This record gives sequence, C-alpha cells and structure tokens, in this order.
Amino acid sequence: MRPADAFANERTYLAYIRTSLAFIAFGFVIARFSLFATEISKIAHVAVPSTHLSAAFGTVMASFGIVIAIFGSWRYASSDRAMRQERTLAMPQFVAYVGSIVVAFIGAIVAIELLSFR
Repeated sequence: MRPADAFANERTYLAYIRTSLAFIAFGFVIARFSLFATEISKIAHVAVPSTHLSAAFGTVMASFGIVIAIFGSWRYASSDRAMRQERTLAMPQFVAYVGSIVVAFIGAIVAIELLSFR
C-alpha cells in the first residue's frame, strides 16, 4: 500500500465526518427554528403554521448525520483492510442511489417547509 493511498483514504474518512457534522448541525438548526418561530409568533401576536414538522425533521437530519458517521467509519476500515490486502473495494452502486434519493428527499422537505412560511 502506497502512502498516497492511505492518505486519500483518510481524507475520504474526514469528508464523511465533516458531512455528518454538517447534517447534525443542520438538523439542530431546523429543530430550533420551530422553537424560534413559536416564540416570535407569541411576541408579534401572529399565527404561524404548526412547527411540529420542523422539530421532527431536525431530529431525523441529526440522526442521519450519525448514520453517515458510522458508515464513514465502516467504509474507512473496509477500504484500509482491502488496500493492505492489495484489493480494490468499490462502493456498491445501490449505496450511491440510496444516498442520492435521501438527499433529494431532504431537499424536497426543506423546500416545502420554506414555501409554507410565505
């Protein structure tokens, strides 16, 4: 195994960790937005749509971040083991498809939530 390969695997692992932290932080912000919207509506005496979806969606986003961190750790260990055995370990295509579908679903939920506050 070349050092460049090991370093590339580590960079990929760090990208998984960075992405998982972004999902967790984004989930926290979404969940706290529901609290913020409720407080502002009370102060301004303005009715806002129900914010239960924001809290639930924020929790799901944070949980998805945890799943990404676990998957990244597993992927790092699997790739490292394969490189030490001089094998190539390609990611299954269904993982890419599922990941894309999940991100598209998240984007759709965020767009729907943003449109509901117009």
